[in-house]
Amino acid sequence: MAARSLTWSRAASIAMRDLRSAPGKFLFVVLSVAVGVAALVGVRGFSEIFRGTLTTEARSLMAGDLSARTNQQASAEELKKIAALNAQGIRTTWVTETVSMVSVPPDPVPILVSLKAVDPAQYPYYGEAVLEPEMPLQAALTDTSVVVADEFMVRMKAKVGDTVRLGGHNFRIAARLVQEPDRMTAGAGLGPRVLISRSALNATGLLAAGSRANERLLVALPVTLQSTPQLAEVRKQLEAALPEAQVMDYREGNPALTQGLDRSTAILSLICLVAMVLGAIGVAMSMHAHLEQRMDVLAILKAVGAGSGDLLRIFLLQTLGLGLAGALLGVLAGAGVMLAMPSVLGNLLPVHARLAIPWRSASAGLATGLLTTLLFCLPPLLDVRKVRPILVLRRVVEDAEQRGFVAFLTRWGQRKLQIVAGVVILAALTAIAAALSDSAQVGTWFGACLAAILFVLLLLSAGFLRLLRWLLNRVRLRLPQYLRQGLANLYRPGNQSAAVLAALGVGVMLILAVYLMQSQVLREIQETASPKLPNMFLVDITNDEIDGIRQFFKNQQGVKQQLDLLPVVSGRFVSLNGTPLDQLKVEHFPKRMLESVSFSWADTLPEGDKVRQGKWWSDPKAKEIAIGEGIASRIHVGVGSAVEIEVNGVTMPLKVAALYRADEEHIAGRASFMLPSGLVKDAPAVWYGAVRVETSQVPAIERALFAAYPTVTVINLADVLDRIESVVHQITMVVKFLAGFSIFAGLMILASSVASTRFRRMREAVVLKTLGATRWRIVRIFSVEFSVLGLLAGTVGVIFANVLTRILLRKLEAPWHIEWGATVIALLGTAALATATGWVASHRILGLRPLEVLREE
Repeated sequence: MAARSLTWSRAASIAMRDLRSAPGKFLFVVLSVAVGVAALVGVRGFSEIFRGTLTTEARSLMAGDLSARTNQQASAEELKKIAALNAQGIRTTWVTETVSMVSVPPDPVPILVSLKAVDPAQYPYYGEAVLEPEMPLQAALTDTSVVVADEFMVRMKAKVGDTVRLGGHNFRIAARLVQEPDRMTAGAGLGPRVLISRSALNATGLLAAGSRANERLLVALPVTLQSTPQLAEVRKQLEAALPEAQVMDYREGNPALTQGLDRSTAILSLICLVAMVLGAIGVAMSMHAHLEQRMDVLAILKAVGAGSGDLLRIFLLQTLGLGLAGALLGVLAGAGVMLAMPSVLGNLLPVHARLAIPWRSASAGLATGLLTTLLFCLPPLLDVRKVRPILVLRRVVEDAEQRGFVAFLTRWGQRKLQIVAGVVILAALTAIAAALSDSAQVGTWFGACLAAILFVLLLLSAGFLRLLRWLLNRVRLRLPQYLRQGLANLYRPGNQSAAVLAALGVGVMLILAVYLMQSQVLREIQETASPKLPNMFLVDITNDEIDGIRQFFKNQQGVKQQLDLLPVVSGRFVSLNGTPLDQLKVEHFPKRMLESVSFSWADTLPEGDKVRQGKWWSDPKAKEIAIGEGIASRIHVGVGSAVEIEVNGVTMPLKVAALYRADEEHIAGRASFMLPSGLVKDAPAVWYGAVRVETSQVPAIERALFAAYPTVTVINLADVLDRIESVVHQITMVVKFLAGFSIFAGLMILASSVASTRFRRMREAVVLKTLGATRWRIVRIFSVEFSVLGLLAGTVGVIFANVLTRILLRKLEAPWHIEWGATVIALLGTAALATATGWVASHRILGLRPLEVLREE
């Protein structure tokens, strides 16, 4: 007659009774799960909200999701296609940028201004036009009023309330323009900014047929179309609707912020994945130690008639209960950390994130905690099937007695289910990584790399232990007894040194990789928005004024970075790749922009530029040209392409030597075409300047410069760059904080993996005490074991961390160099962590009596 299986309710009752028998041991398992889940929920939850905040800020610097710039007014057919976009719930508005003459009565002398016409009911879609006195833009821009920049007031000695004459009409100055949201992506203009409503501009008649004006279409997408694939799809539609327009999305509006957004997203995703893996390591080590300690209970249950299925049912329920408790505790802790971050960071968050309960992250954390607990318990749970009561006290010795290649194959042949469970675990971690990173490709690469790293680490760990044993056999008698015993402990029967080494090695690798990644990437981000970059630009400087303007800024207070100058000569392209300009087909790049081109010259790579392909020339008379990467892709030229240009009436055949990317915050970023100096330095040139001054000193310097050089136009970007710098500073602080939080959680989890070996050392301490060993001898033996374990794991971890960091940084196109300080600290710190944690978990062993331990066992 077949034995009856335990019911689920009966199995749950036995599992609960076993939990109550030793709550301290099970609390350790719950906390290990909770720490991993808390790190995942806290980091992922806040990073999601933070990325949303950064995305909104990036959009505000363009005032929309997409922008299409063209030099001509849209045709009826193009307007019809744009109307089709509006039918999808997409909002659009036109922004017109032109130049005009404006005077302030009674002074009849006008000045050239950069005129910008907007629909104040629509513009801006993101960000805010800050006015002084404070008022809505819709109230300031009417059919009879305009808004002007501070530069206009300085030049015309005007004030709010004065009347200006524009296009034969009078307008009242309603406010001063303090901050223009899309100043970085708007045209630089040839004079001070004057903002006007589109209806008022139409009334002036300035936009007659044939008028030169830039038209910019701002596009705002509904929430349902703001994912990256949907953004790309709408962009294609916009490019099809306006084939002559230059289309860009909010990620291209400012390189510094875009780079910060992309790289911080990559770092935060990496931190989330690391938190998940470290949590999984903690769960695996804790549950393995837990089931090791319950083997006696399993044997007793089998002795009284329980079958393998009954034991699996009991400990499966127990495992799920522990995982659920740890996951719930971790979700609460992670949500609390996420919600408390703004208070902890205080004023370090100038762009305040809108916090909400991270339901998505909480669900992902809860599922991840449960899934990793269950998956990592599968291999030890499957061992329950072969537990025999008679072998409970002899299992360690018997396992250790089987050696040799045949025994190795036999053991692996008996562990087919464990191998299958390992494959399942890897597949599940790959799926979790794909879900956390929102990319199946990232998840696949992550799973493959994790499997490869674990395999290599296990091989290295086993190799280290074999090498240690070989060396110890040859120098055993020359070593002190405590040192010999401590080293021998690393490969004693039943020891989990290889598993602990692999777990510690993976943990150290991931933690150090997070630190190195955030350190290198944040350093690169900070360089793209350095407080040394220029925030005041000068336009239309003549050759005669260069020396005087240089001296002017040397004598001004508040100048933080001296004047940088860029020469520009006018010319045109004659042909590209042998195709005359009139036969040329370009992609989303107005052909007329090749008929009137501003060339500059530089014999060394200008500051802020990076060569993407090719090589910069060294000969100032080389027949070569360097072209900005973005324009090169639109006009279909690359390194080695043949082009022909005309400058000052002279036609020159050239070869494309390099493609470069400019950060657009240095003055050289204003030039898309660079030539060797020997080709054009004698041609008539206009100079542009860039200087960094304290924001508070900008108005005073503008007034003094206008008084000395009234023909030089000043473009003030101080407020815009201050915003960018504050956001980059925010990126830096938040990434550092989240990386630090993840590293701290990882250290706790790694500590738990060392502490989980306490059960084995209890038995050894009993044997040593029985044989007469003193406490001090046991302390020295275990200290050697802990420190060597930590040093070996640290060595493997730091090597792989630097290799992994180099690979990831190459993918992000960021430089890499080894950080010896962090590497040495990680190596020594791992040894110190292993030693300290081992003793924190094991110090009570020294005070236990042998009989007391044996009875507890």
